[in-house]
Amino acid sequence: MTKEPEALMAVIDRLAERFPHHQRSVIEDVVAEEHGLLDDGPVRDYVPLLVERAAKLRLAHQ
Repeated sequence: MTKEPEALMAVIDRLAERFPHHQRSVIEDVVAEEHGLLDDGPVRDYVPLLVERAAKLRLAHQ
């Protein structure tokens, strides 16, 4: 199983490919903000997936 930090880096990489018009630093900030909202949850398995989904929606509307 992938560790969460590695999974979040993979999320950033996928979002950077999907949203090439956004600077990588913007994508990293959005992912960090979304991760912060979920960081205190007890179940960690789906955090990267939930972060990616929320970040994708935010980036699509920027």
